[in-house]
Amino acid sequence: MENILLIRLKVIGDVVLTLPAVHLIRENFPHAKITYLTSRENQALLRGFRDVDEIIILDREKLRGGNPLKMAGEFLGLLYRLRAGRFSLVLDFQGYGETAWMTRLTGAAQRGSSYHHPRRQWAYNLVPAGMKTLHAVESHLDLLRRANLRTGKIRNEFSLPPDALSAARGFFAERNLDPARPTLFIQALTSGAHKNWPMENYLAVARHWRARGIQIIFGGGQEDRTALQSAAAEKFCVAAGVRLLVTAGLVQLSTLVLGGDTGVMHLAVAQGKRVVMLMHDNAPGSPVPFQHPEWVIAAPEPEAIAKIPVEQVNQAVASVLKSTSTITEDSNGGQSKQL
Repeated sequence: MENILLIRLKVIGDVVLTLPAVHLIRENFPHAKITYLTSRENQALLRGFRDVDEIIILDREKLRGGNPLKMAGEFLGLLYRLRAGRFSLVLDFQGYGETAWMTRLTGAAQRGSSYHHPRRQWAYNLVPAGMKTLHAVESHLDLLRRANLRTGKIRNEFSLPPDALSAARGFFAERNLDPARPTLFIQALTSGAHKNWPMENYLAVARHWRARGIQIIFGGGQEDRTALQSAAAEKFCVAAGVRLLVTAGLVQLSTLVLGGDTGVMHLAVAQGKRVVMLMHDNAPGSPVPFQHPEWVIAAPEPEAIAKIPVEQVNQAVASVLKSTSTITEDSNGGQSKQL
């Protein structure tokens, strides 16, 4: 039996973007044991990777915490797992210096990286073409082709655990939200201020659609609660701080997901949900929704996401809601809800 190790330590969106490669590896090695090495914060996320058999969790805080005993314990434990796995193929989807070392320490016969770093050639014997304009998913798939894996239909499917969907339904019930009604989920905050559309603009969109009978949920992490106080003050439902997989469940129950370049958006796409992604830059290689670049509204000029008009976003939302039969045009040219 083949033993295969995949490595991607962070972040949520980048881990999700390895899904098409994971599916392809499983199709090529239906009986292999596939192990995924990731950071502790992504442990729950990997529950939705149905083709992964085992997870190795790296506690990077211990490795970098300055406590010699904890650092040594974490490193030696990781080293044992890397050697004991007897991996024949290791694919590093991150290409960091630390992941290069992890890859090399496995002793695997085939070792590849999605990213071309001449100074790290010692760690790999499979490398991509070095094109920096490829979407992250395409970089991963290019690596697999170089490993002589067969490519067929490319899938991007996240399997939401039933308990997470049940918890999301409970969230809806507690807040008097109806899963049968159209819902707009807004993921307003990203990992960088330069990628954030102004909160006031998101609130303007939310007001517009609430007035037309659409349910609104603002999502976010625990650290986003302060930034989302303005949404809570206007009595919008705020789901900041719920577990990641519950957020995925809320996304699954929603009609449309609106937000910036962030992991929840890529997770929504992998669940088959329609998104409208607002991006500060749409240059070649940008992390647009995989297989759906048309779902992007890009800034009119690089790094100027605030210049995207509210009207343009409302028009994009209207187009999606109309296509899903949640709104219709009334006799006066306005929009009325169809529930």
